[in-house]
Amino acid sequence: MSIRAEHEIHSRRKGRNVGIGLMLAGFVVLVMMLTFVKITETDFTRAPGAANSVTGSEASN
Repeated sequence: MSIRAEHEIHSRRKGRNVGIGLMLAGFVVLVMMLTFVKITETDFTRAPGAANSVTGSEASN
């Protein structure tokens, strides 16, 4: 068996697949970065059930 030369359509398809793969990887990194920023900038002191919330005896006054 002889080694066949790569057809033009295969090189085009490979280039397109690499481009799509890079775009997908960039999108994943973007989503991860946005998630990280959203988690780290959350003000947990104002969250429901936080430690500085009103206790039962103060709520009845």
